[in-house]
Amino acid sequence: MPHSTETPISEAAIVEAAHALRGRAVRMLEELVAHPSLLGHEQGAQAFMAETFASLGLRVHQFEIDEQKIRQHPGYSPSIVPYQGRTNVVGIHQPDGPQKGRSLIFNGHIDVVPTGAEVLWKHPPFQPTIEGDRLYGRGSADMKAGIAAYTMAYAALQSLGQAPASPVYFQSVVEEECTGNGALACLVEGYRADAAIIPEPLGGVMTCQMGVLWFALEVLGKPVHASVAQTGVGAIDFSLYLFSELKKLEQHWNEPANRYRSYAHHAHPVNFNLGKIQGGEWASSVPSACRSDIRIGFYPDMNVARAKAEVEAALASAYAAHPARESLSYRLIYEGFQADGFDLDLDSPIVTELSKCYQDIVGEPLEPRAFTGTTDAKFFNIYGQTPAVCYGPTGSSIHGIDEWVSIDSLMQVTAVLAVFMARWCGVNRITPPAGI
Repeated sequence: MPHSTETPISEAAIVEAAHALRGRAVRMLEELVAHPSLLGHEQGAQAFMAETFASLGLRVHQFEIDEQKIRQHPGYSPSIVPYQGRTNVVGIHQPDGPQKGRSLIFNGHIDVVPTGAEVLWKHPPFQPTIEGDRLYGRGSADMKAGIAAYTMAYAALQSLGQAPASPVYFQSVVEEECTGNGALACLVEGYRADAAIIPEPLGGVMTCQMGVLWFALEVLGKPVHASVAQTGVGAIDFSLYLFSELKKLEQHWNEPANRYRSYAHHAHPVNFNLGKIQGGEWASSVPSACRSDIRIGFYPDMNVARAKAEVEAALASAYAAHPARESLSYRLIYEGFQADGFDLDLDSPIVTELSKCYQDIVGEPLEPRAFTGTTDAKFFNIYGQTPAVCYGPTGSSIHGIDEWVSIDSLMQVTAVLAVFMARWCGVNRITPPAGI
């Protein structure tokens, strides 16, 4: 793109240009929501993102996750489905004019969680539906609106004949919802910047998050005919017993004296969740086998190894205390998240400067937030020497029924990100691409 270094236009004009893209932003979000990018089925949505980045004049880097390359990295989590045919997409902006300012990564995940029982939804979950300010659909808030926001922020600058004067990387990654290996693969590919923003729908600016551990419990019981069920030991009952004993560890970690400082006033920071259970063979047979898939959260001052050790000790104690233990066995399998938490310094420039940008545009403070889950920000902060925060559009029913995102919030975030990009990276004047 031809360029000059004229004085950039006002930030008020950038905000206006961002809001002028409302229709385009909504259409992009509708298209993304219509792609059912569940785990292992992200290809259609990623193809759309590659086309979108290319249409903005970005260089597109599309690559499969190479599990052999990431397996030895300390941030790796055991994968659940193969990576063949599943790609990350990165839109790369390199300034044509003088380079000034600081580099930036925008990161967002394209994958979405399962819908749950679709009969509970008032609209089909992959049929984007607008009612007033709300756009409904699985992934609308978590986090396809965030991807639309950072894309439209760049388009807003282009529409004014401006482009960042430092490198900017727009990452659309897979598998945030179960391992984070998509973002990790970008890190292993060499992507670094002076800061990163992930437009997750968490409210405020997220600077602290929990560690998260996934594991499965496979249990074998003593099956008998249901007419003499009292003589057997059901694997499902034993699985529920083990989980109930694990919940005592959750209670212990939640006690005020055991809390990490950022969660001192949180209602219930540590959560152990039995997310999936499969067991039994026949209504008239005591179940012989059961598998439980469990997710636990732990504080940033712990680590995966310590969390595993405490879980394993709690299970061993529960097993030893069970009166029918000689007829029972269990096996612990680690797959999915093996993710440490982090706590970013509130004086980090990405926090202070994004907060000031928000204050200047919105007219109210952007409050720091400690999140009780995990995001891909961990890779940037722990392993990538790239301070990272989450700030994105707001919505509701994330991972639930009738998920929605606020369109007004989407456009506000777009405006804030556009102005922040101009401040953080600096700008060069360009000739807008055709169609902008």
